[in-house]
Amino acid sequence: MKLIDSIVGQAPSIAALRRQIHAHPELCFKEVHTADLVAQQLERWGIPMHRGMGTTGVVGIIHGRDGGASGRALGLRADMDALPMQEFNTFAHASQNPGKMHACGHDGHTAMLLAAAQHLAAQRDFDGTVYVIFQPAEEGGGGAREMMRDGLFDRFPMEAVFGMHNWPGMAAGQFAVSAGPVMASSNEFKITIHGKGGHAALPHNGVDPVPVACQMVQAFQTIVTRNKKPVDAAVISVTMIHAGEATNVIPDLCEMQGTVRTFTTEVIDLIEQRMREIAEHTAAAFGARCEFEFVRNYPPTINSAAEAEFARAVMQGIVGADQVLAQEPTMGAEDFSYMLQAKPGAYCFIGNGDGLHREMGHGGGPCTLHNPSYDFNDELIPLGATYWVELARRWLAR
Repeated sequence: MKLIDSIVGQAPSIAALRRQIHAHPELCFKEVHTADLVAQQLERWGIPMHRGMGTTGVVGIIHGRDGGASGRALGLRADMDALPMQEFNTFAHASQNPGKMHACGHDGHTAMLLAAAQHLAAQRDFDGTVYVIFQPAEEGGGGAREMMRDGLFDRFPMEAVFGMHNWPGMAAGQFAVSAGPVMASSNEFKITIHGKGGHAALPHNGVDPVPVACQMVQAFQTIVTRNKKPVDAAVISVTMIHAGEATNVIPDLCEMQGTVRTFTTEVIDLIEQRMREIAEHTAAAFGARCEFEFVRNYPPTINSAAEAEFARAVMQGIVGADQVLAQEPTMGAEDFSYMLQAKPGAYCFIGNGDGLHREMGHGGGPCTLHNPSYDFNDELIPLGATYWVELARRWLAR
């Protein structure tokens, strides 16, 4: 493994910053303390910045030895927000904010990019400009989209943009990247079935919305198995059903909610259309009616081929070809997808290990994303930062 010595030497101080962020998690668009910490470090390292983009976003501007005169530029992005969940860990850097936790490793993503920014600003051994993008609100707020609406790519023109996420279960020291779809679109639906309430012992006098909902749940799965092409991936999950308040009362209403994940716009178009048709006609068949709502959140994350292969080559130069894996697509979603719709780029995974890095006092659960026992692996900081630095250097040297 070919790590940059100065980054390795600074890793303990960056890890301390990571733990400070972990102990003070903030939810989407509320990352005030985190943005302040990032800005303080950038200022300390002589990096000019722009603040407040996308509400709390920070963009650092690192010019190379030419002062950016070449006009070439690259963007590197990390997310900063935490999740609305209670942490089970009790080690020293566990969350001090009840009901909030860095359970997805965004504290580590921020730390890796800070380490890279520190090195790039100290050496400036490249021509052009590197923009380090610290983004708010990845966890459901669409912070990438909001930064773009605030003019991210207009104010800071860049040729391409790259992102990275830690991946539990993949060995520390490994990367994964591939061209094409790597994360799914995220979509939500809500269906309200209007029946006719009454006495549970006299169901013939009413229209029970509960069996209508049951029929819909089963029928939705036929979209996946019978309407879309078998080679196209999709998931329809009904995750909430709410109806009734008493055991002897047929309710007037039944409400269903859930999520749909796909890798293409064409498949999501098909699913939305078929879900609406099934919901409306099933309700009508039982003498009920329904309201159907479908919200498209994040689009699929699709890596451009040239940039993914460029990233792979950089990774191979650091850890060797056998440690750079094919990136298996996941049905999780990521708002970096918005940036990849506007710019070429690639979103990669860096292995977070199996959880053995966690200190005494960690929770009893697994070290997986969105789990209350999760913690980022600080051993990744020099590796992730080395990747960012080498990626920027090699890109701007082309």
